[in-house]
Amino acid sequence: MNETLAPGLREWLEYLREIGVRELAVGAAREAPQAPVGARAGLAQEDAPEEPAAPRPSRAQCGELFPLAAEATAERDPARGLAEIREELGECTRCRLHQGRTHIVFGVGNPRARMMFVGEGPGADEDAQGEPFVGRAGQKLNEMIRAIGLRREEVYIANVVKCRPPENRAPLPDEIATCAPFLFAQIEAIRPKVIVALGGPAAQTLLGTREGITRIRGRWHAFRGIPVMPTFHPAYLLRQYTPENRRKVWEDLKAARARMDQDP
Repeated sequence: MNETLAPGLREWLEYLREIGVRELAVGAAREAPQAPVGARAGLAQEDAPEEPAAPRPSRAQCGELFPLAAEATAERDPARGLAEIREELGECTRCRLHQGRTHIVFGVGNPRARMMFVGEGPGADEDAQGEPFVGRAGQKLNEMIRAIGLRREEVYIANVVKCRPPENRAPLPDEIATCAPFLFAQIEAIRPKVIVALGGPAAQTLLGTREGITRIRGRWHAFRGIPVMPTFHPAYLLRQYTPENRRKVWEDLKAARARMDQDP
């Protein structure tokens, strides 16, 4: 293997080779995303089987992939950065997920949001409308956002993958390998004060961990220096809407809001 590969890229390529990926689409982002977890998009299982975590890409790599976004971030013009990332994404055909999609689901919200919510991938409603979290889980997320005194328009919402997996299956390793760099670039452009990772898949992708959400929720982690609070996915709450689960999510969200307010 070429000895001049960027730091982290070698390990990522070796990981992909081990799991059976033999080629990536030309133009696919050269990032080092995390291994996916075995949970359904929008209906994430909260304790999916552990899989090896891959190295996360560096800021330098994102700068190489999205130079205008990196420049916009430096100038604190997140809207410009997000527009450049969306333009680079285009009508993406980099992985097989494009074959069944109706719309790319890029992200929605305030480009200068102080809080960002990250899920796993679009479901049927999201695919039809081109906006993340607009179905039943989206309504629950809106309730969660309002509960901490914010509005949907004040935060930013995105997913790990931008196209709906068939039958809401979990994204495959090469699909996340291709798509996650666009999420990482979105985070770099926005630079929120706090990220709330919704469910195990999002948390494992951002944090490079193999632990299930029940083990890591409620404890602070970080993505490139940005505090990350993992919590249960809204779809999980719809299925397991118990007083205990509601209390846990409420505590997680209160902690996220307090952390956000520490640095106006």
